[in-house]
Amino acid sequence: QVQLVESGGGRVQAGESLRLSCVAPRSVFTAVEIGWWREAQGKQREWVATVLIDGRRRYAQDFEGRFAITMDKGKNGGDLQMNDLQLDDTGVYFCTAKDIYDNSYWGRGTQVTVSL
Repeated sequence: QVQLVESGGGRVQAGESLRLSCVAPRSVFTAVEIGWWREAQGKQREWVATVLIDGRRRYAQDFEGRFAITMDKGKNGGDLQMNDLQLDDTGVYFCTAKDIYDNSYWGRGTQVTVSL
């Protein structure tokens, strides 16, 4: 499968912001949907947000109003703007993409660490 590449993670203090990016460097598909998931240590991977090629966006309740997802059609990827980060936001964030045939692609993830 084609691997996506996430970037922009890091270590921040509570209340600060990060902007994550996702790209498909050797894309052989056209993304019609971009999503973000996160996985905290010892917990199941959970859905964060999704954006469709027509601009429709959906967020998990815990993130709506604080996170913002966008799509970059040229890169078959997009960004996740994360504001007012909290300790519980710590985890590995994964980018996903779907093509017109409903194939799914994943990146390796980028670490986000929030501390006091």
